[in-house]
This record gives sequence, C-alpha cells and structure tokens, in this order.
Amino acid sequence: MTSVSPSSSAPPADATSRRADASRWIAGLHDELTALFGRLDQGGTFLEDRWERPGGGGGVSRVLIEGTTFEKAGMNRSTVMGVLPEAAARRLGGKGAAEGSTEFFATGVSLVVHPRSPMVPTVHLNVRYFELVDGNGDVTDAWFGGGTDITPFYPHREDVAHFHAALKRACDAHHPAFYDRFKPWCDEYFVNTHREQEPRGAGGIFFDHLRPDADDHGLGLEALQAFVSEIGRVLRDAYGPIVEKRRHESYGERERDFQLWRRGRYVEFNLVHDRGTIFGLQTNARIESVLMSLPPLAGWKYAPQFEPGSFESELLAMLRPQVWVNGGNATP
Repeated sequence: MTSVSPSSSAPPADATSRRADASRWIAGLHDELTALFGRLDQGGTFLEDRWERPGGGGGVSRVLIEGTTFEKAGMNRSTVMGVLPEAAARRLGGKGAAEGSTEFFATGVSLVVHPRSPMVPTVHLNVRYFELVDGNGDVTDAWFGGGTDITPFYPHREDVAHFHAALKRACDAHHPAFYDRFKPWCDEYFVNTHREQEPRGAGGIFFDHLRPDADDHGLGLEALQAFVSEIGRVLRDAYGPIVEKRRHESYGERERDFQLWRRGRYVEFNLVHDRGTIFGLQTNARIESVLMSLPPLAGWKYAPQFEPGSFESELLAMLRPQVWVNGGNATP
C-alpha cells in the first residue's frame, strides 16, 4: 500500500490505487486462510457467495458446513464504502468525523471456526483497514484493526499457552510492546458484561485504531500492514497444531452439552457487544455475512451449577484473564 498521512489537508492523489492495493491484500489473505482451514478440516468443501452492498462495494463469503473436523467454518472478506451518519462515525472512534455524515472505506477479512469436537477450541480472527473521508475528499483518519482469540470448551491449559506464545512471537517480530499492549485489550473486549464480566474465551490479542506514525509505536503504514498481515497468517502456527493434536480425542454427551452451552455465551457476545456485528447491521451489510460467526447449534440452560473440581468448573476458572506467556515461554 502507498503511504498516506491521515492528517493531510490535501486529497491523496493515489486514493484509488491505495484502496485497490488494500483490497488485493485482503483478497490474498482470504485465499490463504480458506486454503489453510480446508486442509485442517480434511474433507469439507467451502461454498462461496459473492455479494454487492447496496450502498457501495461488496464481498465474498465462504462457508464450510458439516465438515470432517469443523461443524461450521466461515471466511468472509469485504470491501465496502459509502456514507456514515455522524453518530455512527463517532461510535467507530474515528477522528475528524464530519458534521451530518462522513464517507468511509473499509476492507477486511474475518473468520470464525466452530469445531465439531469439544476437545478442539473455537477460533476467531479478523484484520481490517479503515478510512474516513470528508466532503472534500480528504482523508481525515485511517487505521488498522483486528486480532484473534481462542475459545476452548475443555481445560487444556497447554493449548491456550501455545496459542498465546505464538501470538507473542508474531507481535515481538514487529514491536516489543505489542503483545503486552494488545493482550489485555483482548481480555477487556471479549467479555459478556451482562453476565457479570464473564469472559467469552481464553483471550488472544485485539487492537483497533492502529494509526500510521502514531507516537506510541512510530510505525508507518507499510510497517503496520506487515504486522497486520502476520497476524492474519498466525493461525497456521498458533491454532493448526492444536487441531491436529485434539481432533481424534474421545468425548461424550456431557462434553458436547457443555460445548453447546458455552456456544450460547459466544452468540450472546456477538449479538450484544461485538463492534463488527453492530457495524454491519448499521451499514446495511449482507446479513448472512454479518451473522456468519454464529455456530450451527448452541444451547441455553437456566442458571447451571457445576461441581467444584469438575472439568466445567476448571474451564470457567481458566477463562479468567491471566499470564499465559513469560518472556516468550508458555506457562506450565
């Protein structure tokens, strides 16, 4: 992507080229992720839908249903543009939102994978690039966002430690402060506040409004894109080995029942709190793509209680925010 200063008062001469580069970058990541999870599933096939957004732009949705390993795997990419109401632009946290309305450009890729086995965690990842443009065509703000997190259903501590160690290595390759900054952000974001601050999963990293040349990191647009690209590819090392290790482990109705209950909590977060879902609903995005993250089956129990020492109690305790890596090494 060609460098751009979000604070520039002159319209960027290469805006069309820059956006085309960003769209190609996202399309490449989408293809890589589809191929990765097709291999990991060992048998399923992704169905593809191409769609257009009435307000501008469109995307490609790929969904694997009833695969060998994954009960549902959704891979979505989009490049959309249009007009945001002033309130919506301000909710996004953008700088320089115009009075009345603001034009936007956004491109990104997202995935949510729900394995069939409760021994294998659910995983989520998304990366995106966003611009706000005023009525004169000037870019008033530009930033990257994204992250990835893991949602286990069985208390395999070593799997979560492996996942976090891979994320720390990826972050450290670009900035020594990124993991320590983005890990707590993830812990704070993926929480069902309406469930007494109950975590959705075991965390990962989350970042938003990562702007070029900001004082807290000093990285330009190309360096930030390199970091975000690495996060887009991190699941090969962070998640792939967990799938291979756990896919054939035995489980019973009790484990499956607990998995469905925890999926219900996942659904609650995505519908009530997730910014991406809310943004999609506010901008008239394709509803099947917006709700792609939901599992095929989920359950809700009334006030369940779990015995101390049970795997269910251990899992819920394990989800509390904690240190998973120390100096680059996984915790025991």
